[in-house]
Amino acid sequence: MLVRKTATRLASFAAAAGLSLALLLSASPASADAGFQRWIAGFRSTATQSGISKATFDRAFRNVRDVDAEVLEKARYQPEFTAPVWDYFDNRVHDQSVATGRAMARKWKPWLDRIEARFGVDRHILLAIWSMESNYGEILKNDQVMRNVVRSLATLAYADKRRAKFARTQLISALKILQSGDIDESHLMGSWAGAMGHTQFIPTSYQHYAVDMDGNGKRDIWNSIPDALATAANLLHKNGWQTGRTWGYEVTLPAGRKFPAGSLSLAKWQGLGLTRARSKPFPSSSDIAELKVPDGRQGPAFLVTKNFSVLKRYNNADKYALAVGLLADEIAGYGGLVRDWNRPFTKLSFEEKQELQQRLSAYGYYDGKFDGKIGQGSRAAIMAFQAKAGMEQDGHPSMEVLSVLRKR
Repeated sequence: MLVRKTATRLASFAAAAGLSLALLLSASPASADAGFQRWIAGFRSTATQSGISKATFDRAFRNVRDVDAEVLEKARYQPEFTAPVWDYFDNRVHDQSVATGRAMARKWKPWLDRIEARFGVDRHILLAIWSMESNYGEILKNDQVMRNVVRSLATLAYADKRRAKFARTQLISALKILQSGDIDESHLMGSWAGAMGHTQFIPTSYQHYAVDMDGNGKRDIWNSIPDALATAANLLHKNGWQTGRTWGYEVTLPAGRKFPAGSLSLAKWQGLGLTRARSKPFPSSSDIAELKVPDGRQGPAFLVTKNFSVLKRYNNADKYALAVGLLADEIAGYGGLVRDWNRPFTKLSFEEKQELQQRLSAYGYYDGKFDGKIGQGSRAAIMAFQAKAGMEQDGHPSMEVLSVLRKR
């Protein structure tokens, strides 16, 4: 009798809100967030007005019962400090990312040939983006990172005031992706903020740029490497990528000179005393470029060109675009930096960083993965060991720390 009365009340509410009874009943009282369910019920009419069918909406939200607390935690998280510039690049441009990129270039060469011919974007740039965005797809295998995109975006739209407008827009686009049939709801997975697939596209960008490169009738950036790389290429192509041109050059600065802000021709930069690293000539002295010194004058310097700005359409950060360019150059075999980042310690190789993590774990300081990436957990472990060993507690993944660990 109580169940029947409850069902009757739910049916009345569903009729008023336009929400299917099946959706409401799927959320048990023990697990459902009542406020969140009311928000979903209200959002259904918004989705319908945007062209989403009732069947698509109900299918998408069938198993969305409560907010994703981890999404809100990640949305609120603020780094305790701004990482130094070398830390950003060391975790992204290293011997393993280069070696894997070269292996992927060989493995996917036939498709890269076609993508490069169709969109005019250098294959090494696409491989570098793939590495930066998902570690060549490895992140997609991590269930702790990948989340239900509909639930993530609904969580942000409902509970995060700063991101609510963005999340609502992305959620409508995600529902349109489901409705198109490119992917089903069980495989519509992404980051906590809704970035999806091998090349991490948010739903609106997916709608603008997604490509069915392999010709199977679906634009599948989750499972099709050709589709994912072609989608990245299409974004760069449509935003003005200049075929056959580089993103920029490492340069040497003359001592004691000041330089103007803004862009000049390479010829004018040469006239101010800048020279290309390794004493190479510039292919075209008429190209326009801007000077970037992300680590100050004591670190490497770069003249960046139009394609650097196009890379920032993927991620609007100088460090991101520079990391893509540097990694692409190394994958292509052009060599690394002539002038390295200004580190206050002796750098470790990728394998040595893994060894550092393993040794820290063996002594009980570290409980994360041995992935060679130095994040908050690794730095905290290093500092704890340094304190015990009587060393300066800087948290740097240095040869100095590894050498002490090896002696123990």
